[in-house]
Amino acid sequence: MDWTMAPSGMVAAGNLVLEGLLEQGYEAYFVGGCVRDELLGRPVHDMDLTTSARPEEVMGIFPRCVPTGLAHGTITVLQDGWSFEVTTYRTESGYADHRRPEQVLFVSDVKEDLRRRDFTINAMCRGLDGAVVDPYGGQEDSERRLIRCVGDAEARFGEDALRMLRCVRFASVLDFSIAKNTWRGLLRQRDKLAHIAVERVRAELERIVLGPHPQRGLGLVARSGLLPRGKAPFPWTGSDMAAAAALTAGIGDLEDAHLRWALLLHALKQTASEAGELLRAWTFPGATRSAVAGVLRVREGWDSALASVPPGSPGGTEALRRRWIAAVLACGQSAAEGWLTLLAALPQAAAPCAAGVAQPPAPALGAPDAGAPAAQRPNAPDTGAPAAQRPTPALLRSWTAEMPLHTLAELAVTGNELAGALNKRPGPWLGERLQQLLLAAAAGDIPNDNQSLLQEAKRMDPNEP
Repeated sequence: MDWTMAPSGMVAAGNLVLEGLLEQGYEAYFVGGCVRDELLGRPVHDMDLTTSARPEEVMGIFPRCVPTGLAHGTITVLQDGWSFEVTTYRTESGYADHRRPEQVLFVSDVKEDLRRRDFTINAMCRGLDGAVVDPYGGQEDSERRLIRCVGDAEARFGEDALRMLRCVRFASVLDFSIAKNTWRGLLRQRDKLAHIAVERVRAELERIVLGPHPQRGLGLVARSGLLPRGKAPFPWTGSDMAAAAALTAGIGDLEDAHLRWALLLHALKQTASEAGELLRAWTFPGATRSAVAGVLRVREGWDSALASVPPGSPGGTEALRRRWIAAVLACGQSAAEGWLTLLAALPQAAAPCAAGVAQPPAPALGAPDAGAPAAQRPNAPDTGAPAAQRPTPALLRSWTAEMPLHTLAELAVTGNELAGALNKRPGPWLGERLQQLLLAAAAGDIPNDNQSLLQEAKRMDPNEP
């Protein structure tokens, strides 16, 4: 049986490592995820090996090695530009922290090594001739699309509590079922997730949310009750997660990772501020926190705008247009587009607003009457017709596209020029006035040229005659 799902260069290099061990009289096999993914027809991204050779013997065979996990029998062999983790057959015991074994014993039987692994689909190995060693039924479980622990599920989860989330993750990503005994073992051991570092839990959760079947994974997470038992704050019960399921039905259609998190936190009724703090506690990087919170801030600003402008009110469309432009300026074009994309993923009934989320007022996004009245603006759209319905995402996008500028850096006047023209010392007023000019220019009220902006600033200044 040939490798069909792995890069040919990696297979050739891996075969050389395997041959090198076999030529010295040791047993050696490809093992774990690469065998599983090849059987499932999934791309193979790396290839691990297991062998009867001791770590020092492996290092004696290959000239380029890195002792990445010497105490646990793992050596990384570098071959033809590829790296391969080569681990000695071993058994493990004494999982005092429910994560790492205190004792590792090297053994000579590959079946003993496979017995220590988490799930049957990961407890297979494959020789140079393509023959698969599968003592615990991994191939059958692959065909049945089943996640099942090797041996006793409670024991496996008690050894390494992170395996419980890995169980959910494999079921989600592969779209497999979880064996009844395995699920019961997970429920009995779920309190032990409290021993696992937040970073490791977050990494598994990311793979679930960003995987090909996120809603299935989130459903399993909700039913398992795992996350409330972890170290990071998780202020929702399983019923909260279940209630959010209807709003996250389209999460798998979102290609952007930040938007998937934004949709999930939106469905769980989090404000932008709450979402940012929660993601910080879960050790998400700053870029993720900022992007997700930005999308939710656009939601808050737009919900505030919709609440302040009754449907059908005279001049309502123009008022909403200005509030939308203010939201784009305050939160950024990317965040605004993100919210519009997220709206498309929401059920139709929930799309016009934040689905019942109580939002704080958002004055920072700009009032509809900022600057001079619209009737005094040379380029203001006609506001005589009442709005018959709420603006659609397509209309909001057109308003964004029509903006002649989107950031303060594009404004054709500097703070120093403005202070000089008004003969005033710089202070907090300067930033406020620049933002007013930015909104006026972005809304098309005045041209974005230096003299027009300075004249408008003088008109806005109450001290000017």
